[in-house]
Amino acid sequence: MEQKSVDLASILASTQKTAMSVLTSPSAFFREMPKTGGFVEPLIFMVIMGVIGGLIQTIFSIVGLHFGIMAMSVWSIILFPIYIVIGGFIGAAILFVIWKLLGSQESYETAFRCGAYISVLMPIITVLGLIPYLGSAVGIALYVYFLVIASMEVHKIPSQKAWLVFGIIGAILIILNISGQIRARRYSREANKFREKMEETSKAMKKQAEQMQKQTEDLQKQAEEARKAAEEMQKQQGTK
Repeated sequence: MEQKSVDLASILASTQKTAMSVLTSPSAFFREMPKTGGFVEPLIFMVIMGVIGGLIQTIFSIVGLHFGIMAMSVWSIILFPIYIVIGGFIGAAILFVIWKLLGSQESYETAFRCGAYISVLMPIITVLGLIPYLGSAVGIALYVYFLVIASMEVHKIPSQKAWLVFGIIGAILIILNISGQIRARRYSREANKFREKMEETSKAMKKQAEQMQKQTEDLQKQAEEARKAAEEMQKQQGTK
């Protein structure tokens, strides 16, 4: 059998075209999106979005625009796609349940395809992550917006119901995210203060050790001078 070679250029071109369609005309895209057709195509799309997100994070780390260790950020090129794939299947299951509760008649595959193409937001959200608090809130709001559009166009859920449910979920996530950032920044400040205090203590102990060493050397010098003086006196007494 003749093996078919993977046309990477064609895949990238198709991914770019799909990404532009999702971003510029989300309503039309989800309205026309095939509800079936397998998991491979949307999965590849998710992986590419993950790679792009990992590259962006790595670049930010190299130029010093993102917290974290550079080596860990380099690993994000590999980890991002893995996290997105795992999260994609789990997230699709969650969305499938939510959409079912809202009255959708679509399958898990359809839910997966919706979530996979919404992953087009991953690179954008990675960039927004540079903005404290507001960036994450905007990113979650974008996800909510695209989920509502998918709910209406693919799952035929009324807009009011979709906005109510996903709006509440988004608001909760924004609150949790911001509160988590506040706690993380507070812990970071406390950790920096503790580190500075430990450095000051270390410097003080080092200085004290140097002083004790100097005092010891002075005592040794005095003892040596006293010993020499005693020997000199013994010599003088012996000559008399």
